[in-house]
Amino acid sequence: MRAVVMQDAKLRVEEIAEPVPGPGEVLVDVLACGICGSDLHCLAHAPELNAATRVALGVELMDLTQPIVFGHEFVGRVAAYGPDTSQRIPVGARVVSIPALLREQTTLLGFGGPDLPGAYAERIVLSEQLMIEVPDHLPTDVAALTEPLAVAYRTVAKADLGEHEVPLVIGCGPIGLAVIAVLRLRGERRIVAADFSPERRALASRLGADIVIDPAVESPYEAWLAAAATDDPAQMALGTPAIGQLPLRPTVAFECVGAPGVIDQIIAGSPPGSRIVVAGLCMTADTFQPAQAVLKELDIRFAMMYTPQEFAETFAHLAAGDFHVAPLLSGTVGMDQVADVFDRLANSPSDAKILLAPTR
Repeated sequence: MRAVVMQDAKLRVEEIAEPVPGPGEVLVDVLACGICGSDLHCLAHAPELNAATRVALGVELMDLTQPIVFGHEFVGRVAAYGPDTSQRIPVGARVVSIPALLREQTTLLGFGGPDLPGAYAERIVLSEQLMIEVPDHLPTDVAALTEPLAVAYRTVAKADLGEHEVPLVIGCGPIGLAVIAVLRLRGERRIVAADFSPERRALASRLGADIVIDPAVESPYEAWLAAAATDDPAQMALGTPAIGQLPLRPTVAFECVGAPGVIDQIIAGSPPGSRIVVAGLCMTADTFQPAQAVLKELDIRFAMMYTPQEFAETFAHLAAGDFHVAPLLSGTVGMDQVADVFDRLANSPSDAKILLAPTR
């Protein structure tokens, strides 16, 4: 079968062997797969990502001695069942899944070699236990947004939002836009969003941001403070010992850029007592001013992936039509166009989510 493989920071299309499902596993034809920002990071910074996972998790994410087949945001069609399966979902039905195989050692799809390909390939193998059937009314391209929306769903959950919080989303790429969609799902108001790209600012508005800022023209932090201002003591955030109470609602910032210096900027611009949730995957060393964070008593949290329950809840909301996420979809390409899409996303970030259709 055909697949897009990565090796030595380059992408190419080649023929690889079709995977064979083991016990409890299912062979699936890939219908659509999202091109994720983490795939771009892996292409440009694979050794750095391996070093980070080695320190944090005790294992390297990728075996860079062999080609890697990306793809972890996918919709597929059940093609055949392996041994020891219940076959609860009919052959021919569409499915989504957490991108993992429940083997003796759980394996993440999208970061393995040709023997265990991700969904930048015509076919993949999934664990039957993790598959969720896609209902007929849900379009394939929308269902392909389940995984990035699940990342945003967990990111927002990490913020522990209360009744009066005012959120600021820094960076309106796919994850920032998905965070806005989840915030709108929760019924949040006064959502402030900032991005240098005019196209992505327009998408932020369509997805539910109330105030959209061009950081080249005005400060997103000043707009955030203005949105949080209140003279109602019942809505004000609790004060801090060093600064006391300010006439501001509670404030939460979401870092969705993943570039050096952004966390430091958010720390400098955040009101005392703010929470900061970092979802951007910065692949280089970064610095910030701890004294500022200490003096303001800022709460900095980091978000990564999701639980199986969060993935299932995200899909349930998507299937129920609770998300207004069609604006996230920027187009669909075939395998031979993937390298050009990576270059475009890295150098001219105006698109949101581009899908790969492997058989296109």
